[in-house]
Amino acid sequence: MWIHPEEVLLAGALWVSERANPFFVLQRRRGHGRGGGLSGLLVGTLDVVLDSSARVAPYRILLQTADSQIYWNIACGSSRKEITEHWDWLEANLLQTISIFDNDEDITTFVKGKISGIIAEENRLKPGEEHEEDSGKFREAELKMRKLFGMPEEEKLVNYYSCSYWKGRVPRQGWLYLSVNHLCFYSFLLGKEVTLVVPWTEVTRLEKNATLLFPESVRVSTRDTEHFFSMFLNINDTFKLMEQLANIAMRQLLDNEAFAADLSLPKPSKTLKNVSALKRDLDARAKNERYRAMFRLTQEERLDGHTDCTLWTPFAKMHVVGQLFISNNYICFSSKEEDLCQLIIPLREVSIVEKADSSSVLPCPVSISTKNKMNFLFANLKDRDFLVQRISDFLQRTPDSSWGDTNPLSQISHSASSSVPPSSSPGSESVQKARHYHPGLPTAIQGLLQLYHRDDPEDLGPKAMREKMKEESWNIHFLEFGRGVCMYRTSRTRELVLNGIPERLRGELWLLFSGAQNEMATHPGYYGELVEQAMGLCSLATEEIERDLHRSMPEHRAFQNEMGIAALRRVLTAYAHRNPGIGYCQAMNIVTSVLLLYCTEEEAFWLLVALCERMLPDYYNTRVVGALVDQGVFEELTRSFLPLLYEHMQELGVISTISLSWFLTLFLSVMPFDSAVLLVDCFFYEGIKVIFQVALAVLHDNMDALLSCSDEGEAMTILGRYLDNVVNKQTVAPPIPHPHAQLTSGDEPSPEIDVFDLIKSSYEKFGSLRSDVIEQMRFKQRLKVIQSLEDTAKRSVVRAMMTESAFSIEELEELYCLFKSKHMTSCYWGSSSSAAERHDPSLPYLEQYRIDPLQFRQLFVSLAPWVCGGHNPTLSARLFRLLDQNQDGLVNFKEFITGLSGMYHGDMTEKLKLLYKLHLPPALCPEEAESALEATQFFTEEEPRGEEPKDGDSEEKKEVKDYRYYLRMWAKEKETKRETIKDLPRMNQEQFIELCKTLYNMFSEEALEQQLYHAIATVASLLLRIGEVGKKFNNGTKKRETTPQTSLSAQTLPHSPQGEEEGPGHGASGESEVCRALADAQLEVVAPQMSDEETKDDASVSSYSVVSAGSLQCEDIAEDTVLIRGGEQRQGSVLDTDWSITFEQVLASMLTEPPLVDYFERKRDIQAKMAACKAQRAVERQISSASDHELTRHST
Repeated sequence: MWIHPEEVLLAGALWVSERANPFFVLQRRRGHGRGGGLSGLLVGTLDVVLDSSARVAPYRILLQTADSQIYWNIACGSSRKEITEHWDWLEANLLQTISIFDNDEDITTFVKGKISGIIAEENRLKPGEEHEEDSGKFREAELKMRKLFGMPEEEKLVNYYSCSYWKGRVPRQGWLYLSVNHLCFYSFLLGKEVTLVVPWTEVTRLEKNATLLFPESVRVSTRDTEHFFSMFLNINDTFKLMEQLANIAMRQLLDNEAFAADLSLPKPSKTLKNVSALKRDLDARAKNERYRAMFRLTQEERLDGHTDCTLWTPFAKMHVVGQLFISNNYICFSSKEEDLCQLIIPLREVSIVEKADSSSVLPCPVSISTKNKMNFLFANLKDRDFLVQRISDFLQRTPDSSWGDTNPLSQISHSASSSVPPSSSPGSESVQKARHYHPGLPTAIQGLLQLYHRDDPEDLGPKAMREKMKEESWNIHFLEFGRGVCMYRTSRTRELVLNGIPERLRGELWLLFSGAQNEMATHPGYYGELVEQAMGLCSLATEEIERDLHRSMPEHRAFQNEMGIAALRRVLTAYAHRNPGIGYCQAMNIVTSVLLLYCTEEEAFWLLVALCERMLPDYYNTRVVGALVDQGVFEELTRSFLPLLYEHMQELGVISTISLSWFLTLFLSVMPFDSAVLLVDCFFYEGIKVIFQVALAVLHDNMDALLSCSDEGEAMTILGRYLDNVVNKQTVAPPIPHPHAQLTSGDEPSPEIDVFDLIKSSYEKFGSLRSDVIEQMRFKQRLKVIQSLEDTAKRSVVRAMMTESAFSIEELEELYCLFKSKHMTSCYWGSSSSAAERHDPSLPYLEQYRIDPLQFRQLFVSLAPWVCGGHNPTLSARLFRLLDQNQDGLVNFKEFITGLSGMYHGDMTEKLKLLYKLHLPPALCPEEAESALEATQFFTEEEPRGEEPKDGDSEEKKEVKDYRYYLRMWAKEKETKRETIKDLPRMNQEQFIELCKTLYNMFSEEALEQQLYHAIATVASLLLRIGEVGKKFNNGTKKRETTPQTSLSAQTLPHSPQGEEEGPGHGASGESEVCRALADAQLEVVAPQMSDEETKDDASVSSYSVVSAGSLQCEDIAEDTVLIRGGEQRQGSVLDTDWSITFEQVLASMLTEPPLVDYFERKRDIQAKMAACKAQRAVERQISSASDHELTRHST
């Protein structure tokens, strides 16, 4: 490729000049190609260690001038062919032009300008801008990675590092390449080459550790082995990037969505050396995720930048040091001292941004005023002017009204065209009431708890007075710290939350702390329209919702009538419609019913969105991955904080049993409602760490009793009884009976535990937990959980297929891995259909992963026992069409194994039946057999036509038949009909020819090749005669028209020397068709001239090898073999549409030939095929260097 001209001082060092003219020199790297010797080994080692570009581009072209000692490198190439094309272009286009220049400097300037112009033009024509962003050094490394490991262009390099790979006890110095989908390592030291490729989807563990044997190193574990890498320049940065890429791979396994680069990423002010656009993208993603998690913002929010500053806090009368964050919709502040102060200002609330007067006390201040009359003063800003300009830019993009600038339903693929909320749409009240959701509904105005308590007499008891005092404390807090989204959040806010949020304020504060209020404000009318779209639709999610509606807090009177049930139905159905990936999961109903008690329907919906999509990620998908991940985190925390109890609980297997229900329902299903709702208060403010803290506190309080347990049931009873007796003594509402209390209560009443004491204890003992540490632990557990789920899926598939195929367990596991790897390849290297279309998590494991025809062909060629050479693609396409029963262009694992098992483990009849069906529609498509339509008509003509009027007569009788008749008919339809050989349709002449082609391609690698070809020729002739006789029998005494056709019996008499001499008038005979099939099936063209000795023994000449593609002639195979005439008679031939044979005739004919019987009855081993298939990818990745032939050809 052309490169920007670079200075070269020593043109001869480590390079050999191969061509030269007065201005240019073509050079080859010393040691590349043939005869490298010791110098080649040393140079190769030097190139790898120093990351020289010569390893991937061993050819270059230099610009030289007579008077200058400096050369300019203007082109490089990975092969002689590539560099020769550049050399030829230079000689043809530049050599004559620059020869007329008088000044060497002018020549250099002209050539450098010309080369730079070519590069600029190539970049302009390339799609996308990523190539322009990446530095030349990085593009060189990416090219090197693709060449070394055989990766396609779709595989993008993220970064590369110099490090050591420990192979045994010896470190190999080389280069680690981290691409989007693979971890690759390459080393070449003194002739010893090490190449390693690990897909991220196979990584089960990723750890950074230091031992005596290995210095600070990174351990990458897969199911089969472990790899250690050390000697990194910056191991922390490398490990963070590895974590990100492994996380992306786990997301691929979960969602089957390929990695997509962030196109909205701001361009850097200058090209960063050795940093790719993808690396910048991933760094930005990591910062965005931390930013969104810190301030509970939506997934669309992207951090623009952050800077150090101070914030004036009027409640404390002091300047707080911290960081200011700016994104497309928010200005946020977080103090450096944890919990001192946090602030979120939505840009939609901002009214004025201005630069205040600077002073020595308050340098570079910026004042921000909001619409609710709050004022925020930031100071000590480094680049105040730029900051104010950025905020102004974002403010201009922020819509003036709270409607937002997009359709609220734009996230739904089938969104309604109207974005007007129901309240403002014209029409009478009757029209509004016809809607499923409208502002007139009681649950659209108030929470269910307020609706049921509004008529209660005023309570003046001590509990009610305490509740009013709590409300007053919050009102004072609002006056001092602000109310709404712009409220200062401090340690005082946390104290009030831990003391319990008053019932009247609970809904408002849940919305505020979870970030749901921001989403609701920017999507007005979204919920109402979503309900209208979702209600009335029937799906698996809606069926499950209906089943669970009456199980949601049945003890609470709000859900003992239709109003509460209807509100719950609308919220759950709307969310299932919004997010089909989650749909509905058990436990969502319990959480949502609690939300509805304190919030309106729309508020409850947005809180559910915040829970499922941000605060409890992946908790409520089909495999509850998030809850399983946090269960693993909880086990790890138990081992750290309560090691003695952990070991005992592991023996009993209790932790995994209890924690899932605790996390999925936030203790709502295992604790009395009034107590659990206080934990939900803390959860919305603090996040998941509160749930971990309380869970550890529960185990700690019951440690002695649990250590004395002898079985799982006893431990479960102890914990269940303890949680049932966690009470809230401050609650105003009458106690709600807990459904588990009756099950776990013993003879003696257990002591009550105050929920406030439990929360306080959890903060005192386990308050050191940090959110960032939990996220780090989640990553480690996510790898483990997802790979464990994949192993479970594999075992389920293998168990299911054991009864349907004869493959062993180990073989089925290997086949599943190969099949799935083909599917995963399509996720990141593209295919004819997106991976998401092929992966449906709602289907059984057997049918989840599916592959397209191209991937099926690759597996078929690698694994099928029938080796058909060049005929393999055709046979693969036919088998794919045969297995693709629903004709969606995809084949699942069950269908794949069904086809493969028939070829490997069926008896001769089963194998021949499969082969026979491969040459009939739908396997044989019309493009392959032009007469397939005629064959279909031929088959349908045999059906009796006299039944049609009977169907018409029976229409009236159907009404008389009772339901039992229809049940019997339905049961009969559902029965799996076992196909017999008599059910197979007849085969016409063209289909028979295609069958002959396949058979003549199947035996090229067999030891008994000649005998098999001899047997096939005999069987083909026999079947032709059978078909001809059958045609005469079917036609009876009917007189046929005189045509150039001759009866088969007259042409195929054995020992008839006239067979070769008959003229072209018999061109339409069956044998000529077979002869053409033999010619088409030929893999190797045999030399036309053979010596007398070679032709003496006709029996030793294979019937396969005597077919000539040019003459289409077949010679005698043996004395008892039919003579088949030359293919020159094919011209003007017409297929005989009356000719046909049955499968029974094919089977009977095959059974007469022992070599064919032995071939089809032979048991074949798939192990070697699978090993070769696994090794195939590694072989493809080997270095492809130019051959000696190529070197010689281009140099002459």
